[in-house]
Amino acid sequence: MRHPFRTTAFAVVALALVAAAWVRLPYYAVGPGPARSVTDLIVYAEQPRYDPSGHLEMTTVRYFQVSPLQALWAWANPDWSLLPRSDLYPPGVPTDVQNRRSISQMDQSKIDATYLVLRRLQDYPRNHGDGALVESTVPDCPADGKLFPGDVITAIDGRPIHDQADASKAISAAKPDQRLRFRVDVDGKPERASFVRESCGGAHRPLVGVVLFDVFPFDVSISSEDVGGPSAGLMWALGLYELMTPGDLTAGRTIAGTGTIDPTNGHVGPIGGIRDKVVAAEQAGATIFLAPADNMAELEGVDTGRMKVISVATFGEAIQRLQGA
Repeated sequence: MRHPFRTTAFAVVALALVAAAWVRLPYYAVGPGPARSVTDLIVYAEQPRYDPSGHLEMTTVRYFQVSPLQALWAWANPDWSLLPRSDLYPPGVPTDVQNRRSISQMDQSKIDATYLVLRRLQDYPRNHGDGALVESTVPDCPADGKLFPGDVITAIDGRPIHDQADASKAISAAKPDQRLRFRVDVDGKPERASFVRESCGGAHRPLVGVVLFDVFPFDVSISSEDVGGPSAGLMWALGLYELMTPGDLTAGRTIAGTGTIDPTNGHVGPIGGIRDKVVAAEQAGATIFLAPADNMAELEGVDTGRMKVISVATFGEAIQRLQGA
């Protein structure tokens, strides 16, 4: 004898379980991601390399959109939290656009770290390569989404560009309605782009909206894989400095850290997800964690076990603190 009620109840329960496992909520689980050794990800040419005896680890935050079951798991896990989508993605900005911006921020952090270290250790920027290096673009200006950090401008309107000054002069000399035609080297491949200057980025004069550096005097390649955002700047700078100098900042230790880096003055800026990154550092076995000074208030009361948290405000201070720790 069939039991329609049981059959219906079973179907309802099955659908509820499927929904709990697969339906996505407008919330994200956010928690500690993997730590990665930065010196293993940095490659450069023409200069001596001094690999450390220990490790310099950049910490990451992992996040993913949750189903109801995953939301319950994140709620019960003390190392994870639930955030609404609006906390991670600005309203009105498509997810793919925000993800591209995040990757560009990471690429910019690599350039900023390299600029800072080469100015400190080399005769740079007086000694530089050929072309003008794109450090960043200004949101909603003509170059935004067309030029990217790491691109090298080699010509504007057919005129060869040998350095940042050449590019700035060519852009500034253009008439307000003149279309500027750029030849750009993108990872060794020639590409073209064109722009008409506009008033943008809060400026009262027309801009292309691109920030330029002189090209580095030798190739420096930093692999960040799928990690985005600007928060690895400090660790990229420390990693490159460690590799290019004969001393050993790590002294056999595992040192983790986070923070943005200002390429001109070495200021270490605050980042998001500092608590998650402390957990990631502990899980990686770090004995020292370098935290931006402006983030220290967020770490009050956080149990870091045997890991020592060191507050740093500048790149130079980070080096001094590691040498004296």
